[in-house]
Amino acid sequence: MEAFDFSVISENWRFLAEGLQYTVQVTVVAMVGGIVLGTLLALMRLSSKKALQLVAAAYVNFFRSIPLVQVILAFFLIIPLVLQLITGELTPIGAEKSAYFTFAIFEAAYYSEIMRSGIQSVPRGQVGAGYALGFTYAQTMRYVVLPQAFRNMLPVLLTQTIVLFQDISLVYAIGATDFFGAADKITQRDLRPVEMYTTVAVVYFVICFLLSRLVKRLQAKVAIIR
Repeated sequence: MEAFDFSVISENWRFLAEGLQYTVQVTVVAMVGGIVLGTLLALMRLSSKKALQLVAAAYVNFFRSIPLVQVILAFFLIIPLVLQLITGELTPIGAEKSAYFTFAIFEAAYYSEIMRSGIQSVPRGQVGAGYALGFTYAQTMRYVVLPQAFRNMLPVLLTQTIVLFQDISLVYAIGATDFFGAADKITQRDLRPVEMYTTVAVVYFVICFLLSRLVKRLQAKVAIIR
C-alpha cells in the first residue's frame, strides 16, 4: 500500500464520475426498455395465437444463445448500414448511443422470461375475476394481472438489473467510455493499473452489495404480502 498512489484517483475523479454516470444511464435505459419489450414478449409467448408464440420464442432463444459481446459488436457495425439503406447516407451513431439500443433489446429476452414467470404466478382466478368485472383481456392484464406480476417479480427484476449493471463494462469492445472504460483509459495513460482497477472493483462492489441488500428486503416484503 505504500506504493499506492491515491493522487491518480483524486486527479481523475471527474472522468471516472462521467464514466460511472454513463454506466448508470445505460443501465436505466436498458432496464426500462428491456422490461417494456420483455413484457410484450411475455404476453406474446402466453398468447393463444401460435404465430405470436413462435416469434417471441425465436427472439428469446436467439438472444439467450449468443454472447452479449457479440451482440454489441454486431449492432455497432450493422445499425449504421441499416440506416444507410433507409436514408441513403452512412450515418455513424457512435458507440455510446449504440449501447443503449443493444442492451435494451438483449436484456428484453431475459426480462421476458422473468415477466412470463411472474404472470404465470398470478392465480387464474384473478383473470376470471377481471372478466367478471367486464374487463377485456387487455384490461385484465393491465389492471389485474401485470401489477401483481410486477410485485411478485420485483426482486428478480432487480437482480437481473444488477447483472446488467455489471455487463455494461463490455462496451469497451466498441470503444465506449463507461466506468470501466474510463479507468482503463487512465491506466493506459498513467500506467497505474492497480489504483484504477482497485477503485473500479470497490465501487462496483459497494453498488452491487447495496442493491443486493435491497433485493433481500424486497423479497421479505413480497413474502409477507403473500
